[in-house]
Amino acid sequence: MDNFELQEELQAIQDVVNYSFDNESDLSSADARDINHLLESAVDALAHSSDNITDPAVFDAYRSLLKHAAALQGSHMIKILDSISSAYHSQLEATVRDIDEEDQQTFMVHKAPLEMYAFLLNWFVSAAEKVKTSGDDDAPVPAPKARRGRGGKATASRAAARKPPEEWSWQDQIPPTLNLISKVLRMKTQRIWQTSAERETFINCVVRPVYHITENEQYMKSADIRRGAYKAICLAVKHQGHALAAQISIMQSLQYYEHLSEPMAECLNILAREFDHAQLGDEILREIAGKTFSAQDTKGPRAFSRFLIRYAELAPRQVLKQLSLLLAHLDSESYPMRMALVEVIGAIIRELAESPENDGLDGPGPGVDKAKQLKQINGLYDLLLERTLDLSSYVRVKVLSTLAKLCDGTAKFPQQRLAMTRAAVDALEDKASGVRKAAVSLLVRLILTHPYGVYGGFLSEAEWKERYEQESAILAKMEGEVGKAVEREEGEDESQAGDEEEEDEEVGEDEDEEMDGESGKKKRRRRKRNDDEMEVDDEEEGEDVDEEGEDDRMSDSSSAPKPKRGKTKAKKKKRKSELDLAALTNEAAALGALNENQHLEAKLKKKFCLDALEFIRTVEEGMKTVQKLLASTNKLEVLEAMEFFRVTYEYKFDAAEAGIKKMLHLIWSKDNNATSEDGRELKSVRSRLLECYRTMYFEPVMNLEPKAQINRIAKNMIEMTYNATLAELTSLEEMMRQLMEEGHIHEDVVNKLWQVYSSERPLPRMQRRGAVIILGMLALAKRSVVADRVETLVKVGLGDRGKTDLTLARYTCVALQRLNGSAKKVKGSLLDKTLRIDMDNPLFRKLQDAIERPCRSKEWFPMAEQAINTVYALGERPDILCGNLIKNLTKRVFGKKPTVSPSQSEAQMEKDPDAMEEDDEREKIDSDASQSQQPPASPTKSSQGGGIKDAGDAFELSQLLFVVGHVAIKQIVFLELVEREWKRQKHEKELAAKIGGTSAADKSKEQEELDQVAGNAEDEIGERIAAMREQELLYGSQSLLATFGPMLVHICGSPHKFKNRTLRMAATLAFSKFLCVSSNFCEHNHRLLFKILETSKDPSIRSNIVIALGDVAVSFSSIIDESNDELYKGLRDPDMVVKKNTLMVLTHLILNGMVKVKGQMGEMAKCVEDEDERISDLAKLFFAELSTKDNAIYNNLPDVISHLSVGAHAIDEEAFQSTMKYIFTFIEKEKQAENIVEKLCQRFRLSEDPRQWRDIAFCLSLLPFKSERSVKKLMEGLQYYRDKLHEEAVYARFQEILTKARSNKSANKPDAELNEFEAMLEENRRQGAEDQDFEKSVQGRKAIAKKRATRRSKSLSVHFAIVHG
Repeated sequence: MDNFELQEELQAIQDVVNYSFDNESDLSSADARDINHLLESAVDALAHSSDNITDPAVFDAYRSLLKHAAALQGSHMIKILDSISSAYHSQLEATVRDIDEEDQQTFMVHKAPLEMYAFLLNWFVSAAEKVKTSGDDDAPVPAPKARRGRGGKATASRAAARKPPEEWSWQDQIPPTLNLISKVLRMKTQRIWQTSAERETFINCVVRPVYHITENEQYMKSADIRRGAYKAICLAVKHQGHALAAQISIMQSLQYYEHLSEPMAECLNILAREFDHAQLGDEILREIAGKTFSAQDTKGPRAFSRFLIRYAELAPRQVLKQLSLLLAHLDSESYPMRMALVEVIGAIIRELAESPENDGLDGPGPGVDKAKQLKQINGLYDLLLERTLDLSSYVRVKVLSTLAKLCDGTAKFPQQRLAMTRAAVDALEDKASGVRKAAVSLLVRLILTHPYGVYGGFLSEAEWKERYEQESAILAKMEGEVGKAVEREEGEDESQAGDEEEEDEEVGEDEDEEMDGESGKKKRRRRKRNDDEMEVDDEEEGEDVDEEGEDDRMSDSSSAPKPKRGKTKAKKKKRKSELDLAALTNEAAALGALNENQHLEAKLKKKFCLDALEFIRTVEEGMKTVQKLLASTNKLEVLEAMEFFRVTYEYKFDAAEAGIKKMLHLIWSKDNNATSEDGRELKSVRSRLLECYRTMYFEPVMNLEPKAQINRIAKNMIEMTYNATLAELTSLEEMMRQLMEEGHIHEDVVNKLWQVYSSERPLPRMQRRGAVIILGMLALAKRSVVADRVETLVKVGLGDRGKTDLTLARYTCVALQRLNGSAKKVKGSLLDKTLRIDMDNPLFRKLQDAIERPCRSKEWFPMAEQAINTVYALGERPDILCGNLIKNLTKRVFGKKPTVSPSQSEAQMEKDPDAMEEDDEREKIDSDASQSQQPPASPTKSSQGGGIKDAGDAFELSQLLFVVGHVAIKQIVFLELVEREWKRQKHEKELAAKIGGTSAADKSKEQEELDQVAGNAEDEIGERIAAMREQELLYGSQSLLATFGPMLVHICGSPHKFKNRTLRMAATLAFSKFLCVSSNFCEHNHRLLFKILETSKDPSIRSNIVIALGDVAVSFSSIIDESNDELYKGLRDPDMVVKKNTLMVLTHLILNGMVKVKGQMGEMAKCVEDEDERISDLAKLFFAELSTKDNAIYNNLPDVISHLSVGAHAIDEEAFQSTMKYIFTFIEKEKQAENIVEKLCQRFRLSEDPRQWRDIAFCLSLLPFKSERSVKKLMEGLQYYRDKLHEEAVYARFQEILTKARSNKSANKPDAELNEFEAMLEENRRQGAEDQDFEKSVQGRKAIAKKRATRRSKSLSVHFAIVHG
């Protein structure tokens, strides 16, 4: 076939439908027999000789088959591919044999067949996919020669042929096909195709199928296909001059096929590494560097960025050569390209830092190379750190994550790490949560990989400060003793100091390797200081101490690597030799022989310690911000912050403890669902919190005795209670309950806690208290923890130890209350699982004794409160015991006592009204010997003279009133339980009657008995209990409490008579509780409580009253509603605690609908910008919760604006703006926004004050203006504010609104309306300004005229005086 032109044919098959040739057979309507006949004849011809392809009949047969490939079956495609591949391979082998012949005619004969085979294979690759789907479903006719071999491809073809014909899969045939193409590309084509155009056409025809295959994402997932494609492209570029065409193809692939980004990078890497052809990679990088990407283009930049990242990972040195050009993309509008450059820089830094011998860098020697390399690395780090200020949060996140990856490298670069730490701490304040999370992650990596491991790896500021001072002293001593010997060598020292920073980095790395050696001994030495405090076994005391020491040593082994003993010894000896040298320098002979290296080492050590201190301080500076992140609404951020505090705690940061305690409150997190990020499964916040605490405090340590493990865990649990606030104890209680429920706390640990609590040895008070606090917490989950040891609790906590340690007694009472478990009452349920003990039980006698025991400590009040709680929680008839208790205390207060002269007692009272508030703080360790020989009340008597007896009476009266008040409030709760019990009994009787378990006569009899007690209906039971509470408790003739009502009113209403602070506090508290009992008492006396709130100078009393008013409002809301305004006065209180409590109470009352808001919301809004952060946060939380109520904020918004903008309560303009900016974030409904626009515009009409104009305009500018109706309402309101536009601030706000309206406008809507509105605004502003100027000039003229008139009248009067003088 002499007229075959490859270029023309390739162009012709682009339009295959119109492609025609001489011997074409139309197979679209042919039956299978005709197709088989045509195919068989062509296959036989090629099987006979591969040269037969030049026969027009054979070639056209293949062309006909490929043109109508859609009509073929899978078996046909297998045959076609087998025959073409076999013949192509045979032809190729013949060509390779002949190509080295001198005679040109010998090898030129192969040109046409090779072109034809290349053409057919090229066409087959594009046609094969048409058959793929249809061929699977056909039942192909078996062909007699379907299993024919393919020469060099025999093995592969046989493997394919072994499959049943109907399993045709082009994907399985691709690797052998690519292998064949690779063989073709090894041929010396330049001898056959001597013109570059012909050769290029042939090579492109051969390689085109490769690119076609790569365009299919599914194919490129196969490793074999990827390898084949890479090999073919590389051979074409290396041996066939295909570089330019490949460059174009690769760039097009990157632009149009996203999945090829990484494969093309891998291909270029193979080309450079295995084929020694890096030029193509360089050219593509240069071309990419010259491209520009717009911010709107998303697809292109994403593909090119992935290519750059992958190529930088595989061949960072190649990318480094073109980095100067690529850096232009750091200023690209497209953030994916900036992100890519950040990752590229990270990969290059990693490569430069970890290169073994600095190879690849030009320079005359290794020293110069290293300096150049360090300079390069520093420059690249600077580029990265600059990007932490990028406009896009995605880029900032990428920078921080790249820096975090760099932390894992072997080279530490201390100076760069300090800069990274500072950048991370700054990023903690970022507005994007993703950036903050990445910053926390970076800080965690910086800590885990820190280079300051020489002294054990821990990062306590106090310890490092001590080391720094030691090193400074050693250096000062060394320099001082050397004297002139050092001065003689000053020049050399200065030259060495120039390289100090580089050497510091080297020393940092070397010393890091020695970190492990020091760690073991340092830890043991550190732990010796706080020796075992948990040991309580007398007989094993010595052994316990050893075990505890071992425990302490082992407890930290998880947070630092295992010791390497050899290096430890070496390091120790080195330090001793330094000390010996320091001693020797006192001698004159040693002065001249001082080793300069030792002097330099001392300087470097000092700088090393200084760097460590700077690192620690920078991290601790960021800890306060990370604490705030624990309250973030972003779950991933919270989890990262928790991990940060876990790591800082393990590395012994001094400030980590505060974060660990703050973290505890996350136990109340409602989110309990796991989430995933980057393919990782992340736990819920609560699960992660429990895991962190288990890791830090409860997990056993390797190689530690079981007893020492238990001691360690028990000690950790007890120490968690030290100096804990009430909130922390509440959260700790919930955590302990969950851990106990899940079985994470072993029985032996519980026994150890009991051992500590009941130990006869003198232990620190905090330790014994901690033990009983924890036991009480554990008993919430498992009642038996306390139930089995009630006697121990009574003996220790309510016995001699409880007498001297009232806090211990208090927590013992709390633990005793756990005998009732923690089952919460379900609303409306009559089920009662509480345990009730007979009043004869010795426990109640002990509780009564504890309350009645004479005592003058302030700690008595919380202890008495918990003792009464215990009586009401456990007693069958607590009212009987409490009645006796009140009688006994009353006798003690008002009974006959030794007389003391009134003047003496009054003088003492005036001198020291709070004398009885002394607490016995003399000893922190309880000693049994001293306790047993000392009467309970003797410390009080001995510490106070006889002259303060009257103060003692006042204190006893305080105790009585405290008990009376608390009994009153507990009696209400008890009555509710009685009511529930009566209803339960009635319900059970009715149920039994329904079941029919008794006769009719019995039923009626039992019903009568029950009705006598509880009435005929449940309502009657409720009414009866309510009547008891309302009339009998405070007004009944038989009621003990009734006596104290008037007394409390008298004491609270006569502060000038009762000046004692404790008495006033106790009386006010009891009076507040009485107000909650009876509505009658409340109605008559509640004004007194408001009066005390207004006049009292004691913030504690005011704070208690605010909380009490909340309870009273819940009990009798109709009474308190009348005095609603009084409640809000607490928000203006100068004391922060009073202010905070008021805010919390009002939040509770308003959100639960217990008080009506009547225009006072402005006072709540003021708190949003309070100087105290806690109050500001609480106010913001209030508005966030209020926004969930229907239209609550919208309805109150006009009142809030008026309250804050004008009048006596107005706040300054800046505070007004920040407050309104926050509140307006909750106006989300478009209809609400429209109505607010209308209302605010109308306000302009009534306002005369420019400040009000500015405030209203600012509020308008905060609205979103998303709808046309909002803008229309604004335009309609122009008449109200047209004369205010001359005020610059007002006009500026309207310009902001216009900008916002334009950005929210639909693209297809014209700007005409907005432009017209803008022109009207401008015109009115100009007119207003002119009016203002005119008014000013008129006023000026008036003033001038007035002055003239005054002068004229004065001159006339003078003239008159002269005339008549």
